[in-house]
Amino acid sequence: MGQHNLDSLDKKILRMIAEDARVAFLEVARACNVSGAAIHQRIQKLTNLGILKGSQFIIDPEKIGYETCAYIGLNLKDPSAFDNVVEELRKIPEVVECHYTTGDYDMFIKIYALNNHHLLNIIHDKLQPLGLSRSETIISFGSAFTRRLPIVDLPIEDE
Repeated sequence: MGQHNLDSLDKKILRMIAEDARVAFLEVARACNVSGAAIHQRIQKLTNLGILKGSQFIIDPEKIGYETCAYIGLNLKDPSAFDNVVEELRKIPEVVECHYTTGDYDMFIKIYALNNHHLLNIIHDKLQPLGLSRSETIISFGSAFTRRLPIVDLPIEDE
């Protein structure tokens, strides 16, 4: 997980596409005073370095019927089964994030369910069989805000 040195052009491109992933490369090129080909090359470089991991449309889970969002801290009976548990969690479509953590839990997941009853079924039927010693569920009433990281204090080669 190395940090990459980015020049001012890279940084400007990142700012523009972070603000609007659908911005036309030609518009980015004009704003940066370079050719469209140069933008394509830079985007490819940033992708190859793993700095850019694609673009996506963001679907509002509530609008498609997922009324319950929960965060669940998981403790495993057998911590050596960690990799197997992660692979099994990948097979549960309602689990949208899984984090390795320090502290009270072996891992922490984010899950969407249609309602509380559906959440209970997922926990009972899909999570418990994974070999949990215990779990703690925190239901979210709603997000106060979400945001992308700002492209500000990145190291720059040519400034």
